[in-house]
Amino acid sequence: MCTAATYKTKNSYFGRNLDYEFSYGEAAIIIPRNFPFHYREAGVQDTHYAMIGITYIAEVPANFRASNQPKDYPLLYDAINEKGLGVAGLNFVGNTVYNEHVDGKDNIAQFEFIPWVLSQCATVTEAKTLLSKMNFRNLNFNDQLPAAELHWMISDNKESIVVESVADGLKIYDNPIGVLTNNPPFPEQLFSLNNYMHLSASSPINTFAPGYNLQEYSRGMGAIGLPGDLSSQSRFVKAAFTKLHSLSANDEMSSVSQFFHILHSVDQQNGCCDLGDNKYEHTLYSSCYNLEQGIFYYTTYNNHQISAINLHNINLDSTELNQYQIIEVEQINYQN
Repeated sequence: MCTAATYKTKNSYFGRNLDYEFSYGEAAIIIPRNFPFHYREAGVQDTHYAMIGITYIAEVPANFRASNQPKDYPLLYDAINEKGLGVAGLNFVGNTVYNEHVDGKDNIAQFEFIPWVLSQCATVTEAKTLLSKMNFRNLNFNDQLPAAELHWMISDNKESIVVESVADGLKIYDNPIGVLTNNPPFPEQLFSLNNYMHLSASSPINTFAPGYNLQEYSRGMGAIGLPGDLSSQSRFVKAAFTKLHSLSANDEMSSVSQFFHILHSVDQQNGCCDLGDNKYEHTLYSSCYNLEQGIFYYTTYNNHQISAINLHNINLDSTELNQYQIIEVEQINYQN
């Protein structure tokens, strides 16, 4: 499963944990402005905003590939564009419903959604307008890659929304907390915070028995009752609490470090979430994007050193995908 979050200091940050039982062989990628996107039912975009993110590169099925179309297609997990808009897709199994073709709508497949939004929207407000004309199609990428059941968080430096395609239509929710996990649907995730309004980062006050001498025996007791299990609802509450109480300096390194602390407060350790058949869900990677500067940072399960790729350090007017191998091996700084 997954957790997405935002964080704001001097700059704005957006990212996620991707939790799963295996890797598809993800790569970091920069998609320049002139890489052509061929959509199954929405035509071709030859020019668009540049993007940076994490992807699985798949070969376009021959029966869907035009003669001038690149064979490689970036199946983006999370990404931002050069204007500072970010999108992350999270599993939403059991609730997602995709549809048949609807005339008069932009009919977009699940695997096309992130580039569809990031290619042409600079803000959440523009994304809302685009979504008002969109229909999610029930199309598979190929026989081996069926349409993933997802919902999405879209953020800029001012606001966030959640997008869910469900049985009664396409839902767009304002996300004032700036956190999203998997199930249940977002309104229920948000409502669950009501159960924890008494928690605090401060020391507790004895309201249980004011006339009895109850004593504070440890630091951090104001957060007793904060969930610590790996379920998506509990991760939502824990990530929201951590984010809303997070403090850091405004400089880049302090901000990025604090953002990873937010994500790592809900990461999953291999062996703790048993799926059966010797499969265990764990945090494959954590991503952090500086929305204003276009810098992508990441850590992986086996490499906690922060690596970075800058969107603006290449020629963004090219047509070729720029792939970067994810550094999986731990980078240890030996001091003696």
